[in-house]
Amino acid sequence: MMNIVYDSENYYVLEYPAQNGYEVVDKQAGRGTYLHGDVARKFRTSIIDVIAEDPSIERVDEFLADFGGPIDFRVAVH
Repeated sequence: MMNIVYDSENYYVLEYPAQNGYEVVDKQAGRGTYLHGDVARKFRTSIIDVIAEDPSIERVDEFLADFGGPIDFRVAVH
């Protein structure tokens, strides 16, 4: 099971609660990454803080763009 956490023109974020993981996809670049363990917990805390501070699409997209370093696998549509 997965939950859509965020979806904008530029990014989407999916949560996989059973795996304690997140998938982050940069729609414009066609790249994504899967986070789990400590990295996923840190990501969760960080995105909650960003949304609490400023829930605008622009701010969340900015956070995800700054986070973008580890977004490294090509997305394939099946």
